[in-house]
Amino acid sequence: MIEDVLSLYLVTNSTNLSEQQFLEIVLEACEGGITMLQLREKEATTSDFYERALKVKKITDSYNIPLIINDRVDICLAVNADGVHIGDDELPVWKTRELIGPDKILGVSAKSVTRGIEAKFEGADYLGVGAIYPTTTKVQTKLTSMETLKQIVSEVKIPVVAIGGIKENNILSFENTGIAGVSIVSDIMQAIDVPEKVVSLSEKVKLMKRGVSIHDN
Repeated sequence: MIEDVLSLYLVTNSTNLSEQQFLEIVLEACEGGITMLQLREKEATTSDFYERALKVKKITDSYNIPLIINDRVDICLAVNADGVHIGDDELPVWKTRELIGPDKILGVSAKSVTRGIEAKFEGADYLGVGAIYPTTTKVQTKLTSMETLKQIVSEVKIPVVAIGGIKENNILSFENTGIAGVSIVSDIMQAIDVPEKVVSLSEKVKLMKRGVSIHDN
């Protein structure tokens, strides 16, 4: 089930990293237990994105972890990734689904119930909702409230991943929201010990999904 692979969803950021460093972090994150990986390369040329996607896919395939490509349907198809995640300024959801076919995973960013319902109707498998907390990866992002997040989960009826500024110390704030998982960027990409960080994050996600309060620990 798609919900099972959304629990701990790494979205990459290669800023200030050599390719070797970047691939090592991806490898260690997979070893640590991430459940899905989205390759985001906003500044890369098409050829560089393609080459990096091939290298990342070798790693994710070896751990049986789904690889999602951010925005680029062409890269997704070229490397036979498991799916693609699109935002508001990409191709329409229905066209993206038409291009990738029925079997690949399609994630869509949503900040409202209306957008979520539309995305579900047009073929989305899951929604990315946020940014919930301030984030440095998207400086101008308008924050999404917890109430809006809960409303989307309640009314849209497909799995939801919370995104934006999520770190180990705020994961438990999502208890009782009904989300399928959390999307992490810097807390993994900038971790001193990546496998250890991923294990810690995984434990927090399990507690969050069981509805265990921070005061119970």
